[in-house]
Amino acid sequence: MIKFLDIKRITDSFEPELSQEVQRVISSGWYLLGEEVKKFEDNFASYCGTSYCIGVANGLDALTLILRAYIELGVMSERDEVIVPANTFIASILAISNNNLTPVLCEPSLDDYLIDTAKIESLVTKRTKAIMVVHLYGQTVDMDEVNRIANKYGLKVIEDSAQAHGAVYKGRRTGNLGDASGFSFYPGKNIGALSNGGAVTTNDKALADTIRVIANYGASEKYINLYKGTNSRLDEIQSAILSVKLKRLDIDNDRRRAIAKSYLKNISNPEIILPIVRDWESNVFYVFPIRCKYRDELQKYLRAQNIETLIHYPIPPHKQGAYKEWNNKSYPITEQIHDEILSLPVSPVMTDEEVEVVMNAVNKFSM
Repeated sequence: MIKFLDIKRITDSFEPELSQEVQRVISSGWYLLGEEVKKFEDNFASYCGTSYCIGVANGLDALTLILRAYIELGVMSERDEVIVPANTFIASILAISNNNLTPVLCEPSLDDYLIDTAKIESLVTKRTKAIMVVHLYGQTVDMDEVNRIANKYGLKVIEDSAQAHGAVYKGRRTGNLGDASGFSFYPGKNIGALSNGGAVTTNDKALADTIRVIANYGASEKYINLYKGTNSRLDEIQSAILSVKLKRLDIDNDRRRAIAKSYLKNISNPEIILPIVRDWESNVFYVFPIRCKYRDELQKYLRAQNIETLIHYPIPPHKQGAYKEWNNKSYPITEQIHDEILSLPVSPVMTDEEVEVVMNAVNKFSM
């Protein structure tokens, strides 16, 4: 079986250093809010090119805390609107609605599956306070256009960078392309912890300080609570693991790009629509998405060839039970993408032989 993502093989590729670092932290006797978290925060901020990084419990918390902090700082109020792509993973939208803000869905482009920047401006109203972009599947959004619109209307720009660790847009990394960014370190990400984890990056000191306090029960110091906060912290062990993995992130992303280049060069099935790559640095291929009108049949066929694929994502947010109020709305481009998308295996530990097997199988598929 060629797994979609062999997390154990990825983990094993960091040994013995990974286990040594975990044992070192266990032996230290300090497991929360210590030097390992600070070290990773400093290193990841430096990597992204930002002044601040705050480790949190997961990617959803990262986005949620950014918006919550803006509310506490008086930048936003409940029921204000945040423009967000309609075809994202639901966490992007949950972060908005969990803060009693209003998500405004924007259709993506069928070319690259990213938010269609040409459609953003028509959605701006007097209640709009932010644009949340999602660097979906590892590819960066056209941030020049997003920031132009944001500057014109005085909006905040929030990056959902959960799928784009290390991607570079015109010389700057994701996490440093807007006002604040949320990252996930879920095990399957380009840089993944061995549990949940997340981070916020920003150059805004007031925002960073507020997020750090809210995430620690709202406490500025022990037992002094400024906000009705929450408990969202990156622990010492996961921080040490992430510090090890961060050192190899660019190399691993280059391997993902090499696999993607092979797929684009050698997959030639007329039933398959391949992704468009405008700039190789700006895409770290968290997944390699293809489209096929016979997606379910293709997935079943590949499974029979011992090739595992995944669908990112089978049901769009506006058709989920969580958002029943949107179920009758129509977002045709989003719906087409969700009906046709299929992700092929891509990871830094895939061998050339495995890549060849995947390409040959895809090319032989027919209806």
